[in-house]
Amino acid sequence: MSDSSRDTAEGAGWGTGQRGEYRRLLPPGAEKISWLDPRMLWAARNGVLASWLGDPTGRIRSRWVAQRTAAGAPADKVIRHDGPDRFSFLVIGDTGEGGEPQYAVVPGLLKEGRDTAFTVLASDVIYPVGSADDYGDKFFRPYQEYGAPIYAIPGNHDWYEDLDGFMRVFCDDAPPLPPEPAPRPLTRAWLRSLLWHRPRPGDGRHLAEARKLRSGPEQRAVQPGPYWAIDAGPVRIIGIDTGLLGTVDAEQGAWLREVSRGPRPKILVTGSPLYVDGAHRPCPVEGGGTVDDIVRDPDHHYVAAIGGDIHNYQRYPVRLDDGRTLQYVVAGGGGAFTHATHTIPRVDVAGVTEQDFRCYPLRGDSLAFYSALYARRTRLRRFFTLTDAEAAAVIAERLGIGPTRVPHPPARVTRRMRLVAGLLGTGRRPDRGKRFRLPVRKVHTQVFSPGSATYTPPFFKCFLRLDVGPDAIRLRCHAATGNLAQEVAPPVEDEVTIPLT
Repeated sequence: MSDSSRDTAEGAGWGTGQRGEYRRLLPPGAEKISWLDPRMLWAARNGVLASWLGDPTGRIRSRWVAQRTAAGAPADKVIRHDGPDRFSFLVIGDTGEGGEPQYAVVPGLLKEGRDTAFTVLASDVIYPVGSADDYGDKFFRPYQEYGAPIYAIPGNHDWYEDLDGFMRVFCDDAPPLPPEPAPRPLTRAWLRSLLWHRPRPGDGRHLAEARKLRSGPEQRAVQPGPYWAIDAGPVRIIGIDTGLLGTVDAEQGAWLREVSRGPRPKILVTGSPLYVDGAHRPCPVEGGGTVDDIVRDPDHHYVAAIGGDIHNYQRYPVRLDDGRTLQYVVAGGGGAFTHATHTIPRVDVAGVTEQDFRCYPLRGDSLAFYSALYARRTRLRRFFTLTDAEAAAVIAERLGIGPTRVPHPPARVTRRMRLVAGLLGTGRRPDRGKRFRLPVRKVHTQVFSPGSATYTPPFFKCFLRLDVGPDAIRLRCHAATGNLAQEVAPPVEDEVTIPLT
């Protein structure tokens, strides 16, 4: 196993390491998504429309679930995997941009996943809008050599075409829903329907050909709907669908409470992480309560909650009042552009401090990555570019923490470095700079936020491997930088053992 980013700069992917061989897997003319393209933003408009004019996903989801139940899907939505008490599975989040960062994950994933029972995709299987014809290059091709079933929960991008492509791929080629009656004119629902993005006519004409890439009987996976549970070995894995706006409808909430009962240890997989960027986001359930209320209930025996949507890795070991420790994990580094970690302020939430918190990429590497990105975009290379050592030093100063990877020799922090860190939204200690911190974060969000994937390593992608035994689960976060060294031996960026008793 190669060095990790916590060990050396080369382990993080910096330097002149040899490029990985993942590029041989790329399809000709692989799409390069740019979220600065107005056409892309217009196609992905349904989330904004839902927040302004009402969110229809609960109603649409209920219709999909009713259709699947009528077609013979199990009413309890539980998939039963017969097998031993010891098994392993993978979790990958936010995969489907279809470019180099996604394909860079594949060689390490195949190596570490060769003996796993199945994989779970956690949120945003296909960008930008979940179209059925995008599944060929963004799902079937990259994972064609993975010889086990793949299950998925949808993210907001999969909902931008009312989940049509997702249901066709993962739910036994579910037919399109029949059209609903037209809403009453001059209402919010009527205006929303006029502006709503829908699948293109004929979308999915290439799906049958794409399916041939994962057609082996051992790869077959049919799930009962957009939310489900898997019983495997000693654990139950529960996947929930948080739709366009990160909420759970009443019908799914009732099912979640029911399927969470009992003494079997449980792992939640969700498109909306419950702890992220140093904050608690409990995820409301329509009609009252939150998803985290259900997860924390001692009668439900959850041991971990893993969420996608945010494109990096974070882990918060939260100790509950009853003495249990729940592992809250963000695992969205499977292929989409990297969300910064350097914007996360010094962590102090639910008793979790900087000593307990883990993230990938490291904050210093994240700041160096984005300084190089904006150096290229603005052509102000001498001003913006920070080395990994300089970025680590300014992070340590702003957050009041020591560098995770000690640079040699240590860098001296200058005014330029402080200014670049501020412009790129670098977090601070909660008790320092309150008067200045919020405007800086606002500038980062509106001007210096990441707008597209980059196509030069290091990519700072990742995936999870979970090894389940009768008494414990070992969770490991493996890195994929795009360089050959990390491709041949995917480094472990974080590891934790989770007791099941």
